[in-house]
Amino acid sequence: MYLSILIFPLLGSFVSGLLGRKIGVTGAHIITCTCLIISSLLATLAFYEVGLCGSPVLINLSSWIDSEILSIQWEFLFDQLTVSMFIPVLYISSLIHIFSTNYMAEDPHNQRFFSYLSLFTFFMLVLVSGANYFVMFVGWEGIGVVSYLLINFWFTRIQANKAAILAFTMNRVGDMGLSIGFFALIALFGSLNYSTLFSLAPFMNSTAIDIIGLLLLSGAMAKSAQIPLHSWLPGSMEGPTPVSALIHAATLVTAGLYLLVRSSPILEYSSTALLVITLVGASTAFFAATCGLVQNDLKRIIAFSTISQLGYMVMAVGLSQYNVALMHVVNHAFFKALLFLGAGAVIHSFSDQQDVRRLGGLINFLPFTYTAMLVGTLSLLATPWLTGFYSKDLIIELAFAQYSFEGTFAFILGSLTAGLTAFYSFRLISLVFLTKPNGPKISYLHSHEASLAVIIPLFILALFSIFFGFIFSDLFVGIGSDFFGNSIFIHPNHIAMVEAEFSMDRIIKLLPSILSLFGAILAVYLYHFTPHLFFMESSITRKIYTFLNGKYLFDVIYNHYFIGRGLQLGYFVSKVLDRGVIEFIGPYGLSNTLNKTGNNISKLDTGVITTYSLYITLGLLSLVFLVFSPILLDTTIFNEIRLLIIYLATLLLLISPYKNK
Repeated sequence: MYLSILIFPLLGSFVSGLLGRKIGVTGAHIITCTCLIISSLLATLAFYEVGLCGSPVLINLSSWIDSEILSIQWEFLFDQLTVSMFIPVLYISSLIHIFSTNYMAEDPHNQRFFSYLSLFTFFMLVLVSGANYFVMFVGWEGIGVVSYLLINFWFTRIQANKAAILAFTMNRVGDMGLSIGFFALIALFGSLNYSTLFSLAPFMNSTAIDIIGLLLLSGAMAKSAQIPLHSWLPGSMEGPTPVSALIHAATLVTAGLYLLVRSSPILEYSSTALLVITLVGASTAFFAATCGLVQNDLKRIIAFSTISQLGYMVMAVGLSQYNVALMHVVNHAFFKALLFLGAGAVIHSFSDQQDVRRLGGLINFLPFTYTAMLVGTLSLLATPWLTGFYSKDLIIELAFAQYSFEGTFAFILGSLTAGLTAFYSFRLISLVFLTKPNGPKISYLHSHEASLAVIIPLFILALFSIFFGFIFSDLFVGIGSDFFGNSIFIHPNHIAMVEAEFSMDRIIKLLPSILSLFGAILAVYLYHFTPHLFFMESSITRKIYTFLNGKYLFDVIYNHYFIGRGLQLGYFVSKVLDRGVIEFIGPYGLSNTLNKTGNNISKLDTGVITTYSLYITLGLLSLVFLVFSPILLDTTIFNEIRLLIIYLATLLLLISPYKNK
């Protein structure tokens, strides 16, 4: 049963991709959706068996690498962490498959699209169920490749090409760090099995553990879009909307988080890595929220919101609250997929318009989509008793309960981010649904609610966004819950849950909610009731707007300093080193020199007897000089060389008569 969870999506992908012409578009829809739904039902059963009944499963297929002491197996581990990740990945993937049957109906390449989606799901499942870092890395690279194929799905668009290449290359940077981390693990532990590594981690050199922790973080930073490897995620909105929902909300971006949570026994013994993780997470959350304030593309606003929420999750990992981080991963997957699919429904019904300044007044045309997006937005704001509240607010409280520098830093930035999140989320709601219509009349005349294939996924995700957190919070993050068993490890010194729940001031607990409420009211007031207030009067506002709109000018710095200098270096290496020095010293230079020398020597053969007599005279003089040089010069150093030359000359003189005979 456990392997069937992985096999079904792969099967659906192969059938849809390789037999697409035989089965047709409808066949591809039916087969991929059925495979995913069966897989989801099996995953629910696995969640019950492994999670609720507490019986993890390890499946060893065969040996992969056996090299002296290094032994790597093809094996899969289904423990509480794995089955918890299965739920969002498979449920959301199934719903997005169903949503896409309607959304992509007009596209000529449906079979290819559904094949990629199912293949992506398969690789994601391999990633979360691998029992060692190598099997996990197969899934990790697989989702990287399929993400490239999906962002670049409409490959005739230059912008889609550029976005896909950017996403792929930026992830390569992280993968390089991760690969070095794996080599370090092999060097230190001689194994990549989770069980071996995590048992030995406490006994290892702390500096080595620090380095490994930071290298694992570099891999997670690229996949989970943390500063400074974040700039690929907003660009990747060029893909179709279901891709944005599946990859850049629910699954691919959580792979980095999964890596960190899975590596908890290593990270717990590295205070340096935890400190860096906290600072990176908190900074990213705040940075992305400020950038989201000024975006005008509907999907990019939600993309920056994703980066911001990923910052919260990374922050929770840095504070050693792995179970809370995972809870936020799962919660966020549901409400962010809901927001993306809602945005897709809006774009699809409004003649593919993505600019929020050209929308407006859609509450009367798309009441259900409005309701779904409102539910998603409220859950994102951590509105009390909706899904997001049970993890997002808890992360901010746990940050304060650390009573340390990084904890306070994370608390302040986390609280500010909560207010900013509320502002840009309700700015989106106001501009798209509430304000006066700003689009062309023909778009409004054709605007209508989509079919059941769109409404059902939105409805189910809305239910999850309302109830999931309430139902599962005690299981995942309740005090004293042993749901995760051995799958994550929190050092006893790092437990702050009791402190966060019971000993904090009420105003501290309420601060994020108050800021969220204030941000939401301010956004609706500014963008709905008094839109005329927002003119760029002063130069300072204009500069801030430009700075935030340019995403803190990260792209400019990368293009100018890193990519520009990299290309210059490449040109220098190619022209001067490869074509110049190496060829000059190497084969070309050697053959050329020998050729020239040969030509020069052949020129001495003139055929004039007087020239030959000159050569003979010069030769005799040289020989005489060599013989009598000790008298003329002090040549203690040259003695051996002189004798050698005399012997050689004598040898030639002796041999030449025989030759003549």
